[in-house]
Amino acid sequence: MPATDVGSLAIVIAEDSVLLRSGLESLVARFGHRVVGSVGDATALIDAVRDHEPDLVITDVRMPPDFTDEGLRAAVQLRRDRPDLAVIVLSQYVQQAYADELLESSGAGVGYLLKDRVAEVTQFAESIAEVAAGGTVVDPEVVRALLGSRKDPLRRLTPRELEVLDLMAQGQSNSTIADNLVVTEAAIGKHIGSLFGKLDLPPEADGNRRVLAVLAYLRGGQR
Repeated sequence: MPATDVGSLAIVIAEDSVLLRSGLESLVARFGHRVVGSVGDATALIDAVRDHEPDLVITDVRMPPDFTDEGLRAAVQLRRDRPDLAVIVLSQYVQQAYADELLESSGAGVGYLLKDRVAEVTQFAESIAEVAAGGTVVDPEVVRALLGSRKDPLRRLTPRELEVLDLMAQGQSNSTIADNLVVTEAAIGKHIGSLFGKLDLPPEADGNRRVLAVLAYLRGGQR
């Protein structure tokens, strides 16, 4: 039994694999909690939380349509909208983008666990109880990866942001980058703004941020 008794929780589960989702439903019920929503993509997750107002969300990181970090981004959005919502993120590997924001968000408890831990039933039950009680539960592998990303800011960037930064380093303008990646110039502007933030380049350095970002990229490539 969990070390922290939080009673029966209303839980929404988001996992695109029907088999794993069914397994999570069974585990949650076994722990005495209620599954009030069970969905297979990030959009449905946000809708389920709005409709059912659960105590806790358990979500996979990678979900349709792109299978990148949709679940993690949805979790961050949900925490912004409802800081009292406890969230546990499950992943096959550590997705560093958005992980810092989720783990550092104020409010209810939060967890970031690798899926291998779900097989350890008692430990998973304790993680649910700990997060529901307001605690933070983070897999040691996640901690190591996040500490590594803080030493090398480039590790914070998504693959698309690295691609944009690579083209910036080649001297390409936003419009040229947009043409090369077949996206809008506005989308490129958002990617650049995001990577500036992840590289800790403040707005007051706006005139030099593009150059500083490229320098950070070139330094990273020399490691």
